[in-house]
Amino acid sequence: MKKSLLALAVLGAFAGAASAQSSVTLYGTVDLNGRYVKNDGSSKRLSLSQDGINSSQLGFRGIEDLGGGLKAGFNLLAGVNADTGTTNSKFFNRRSTLSLFSGAGELRLGRDYVPTFWNDTIFDAFGTNGLGDSSHVGQLLTSTFVRADNSIGYFLPSNIGGFYGQAMVAAGEGGVVSATAANPGRYYGARIGFAAGPFDVAISGASQRYAFATGTIPSGGNQKTYNIGGSYDFGFMKLLGYLDRDSAPSRRETRGSISAVVPFGQSEIHLGYDRSKLTRDGLTPSSNTVSQYAATYQYNLSKRTAMYGTAAMLKNGSISANGVAGGSSIAAAPTPGGDSKGFELGVRHFF
Repeated sequence: MKKSLLALAVLGAFAGAASAQSSVTLYGTVDLNGRYVKNDGSSKRLSLSQDGINSSQLGFRGIEDLGGGLKAGFNLLAGVNADTGTTNSKFFNRRSTLSLFSGAGELRLGRDYVPTFWNDTIFDAFGTNGLGDSSHVGQLLTSTFVRADNSIGYFLPSNIGGFYGQAMVAAGEGGVVSATAANPGRYYGARIGFAAGPFDVAISGASQRYAFATGTIPSGGNQKTYNIGGSYDFGFMKLLGYLDRDSAPSRRETRGSISAVVPFGQSEIHLGYDRSKLTRDGLTPSSNTVSQYAATYQYNLSKRTAMYGTAAMLKNGSISANGVAGGSSIAAAPTPGGDSKGFELGVRHFF
């Protein structure tokens, strides 16, 4: 919602920054659910969890018209652990960017989503959220790599006949201490797509360098990602899917997802099937497959508020221990080759 400068002053530290803006928006999402998860080899877990159909978050964005077709803007987006009232150790962990806009497109600096992530989430009926998240079947280290720090990005303008695209480079900056750090090394990637009416399709590719040895990837080694995704809205049903290919030294993974959204009245049904196959050179077994089935029923009380229920079942190959959830939602990961299943009932609200 739009806030006056007086209202922003009440928010505290943002007041000084907001006073120079033509417009500032405070926005966010709260998504909470009751969740049941049972992984083979461990006891069931009942929990109050979050992010069933959307990510809980708090954001601030603003834009200033500089004249002559040039604008400046910012977006600061923090993940919120709504079940405990806490935030992540990196406060604006979801996005923190500064942009310049013109007729030639957008130049964006800061922590942002990488191009190869968008096909995985936009063309997934579950939006890479909750128990039905298609990334659960991923087996390579960065097959679900989402964001990069220290990035410089360029976005095409929106008025080029349905075409859209972006490119990004991100520096590792030598501060890497673990595989989960952003960035583990230099990243570069790009995405190009076309959308017209009910049709949308996009392709993307990227290379992630590792500044240290991890798993089978040596120091200075690269993981390369390529994917293609698309959707078609038939009116009575929207069909979505993507195919992702990741490669690293002696490892290759092919991961795919097909899903659908069926709206009727104030309701929606989301259905999905996801599968990945990992190939390992010189090891036994030489391959491993993970698959997942998921379904959501969503009832939209308004444009902002929805109630939902999701069920999911994941089947591991003999060497994997993937699950439909993690963290405090599980007692332990499945035993290698075991199944993981879950169910959740929740409420989501946008503001």
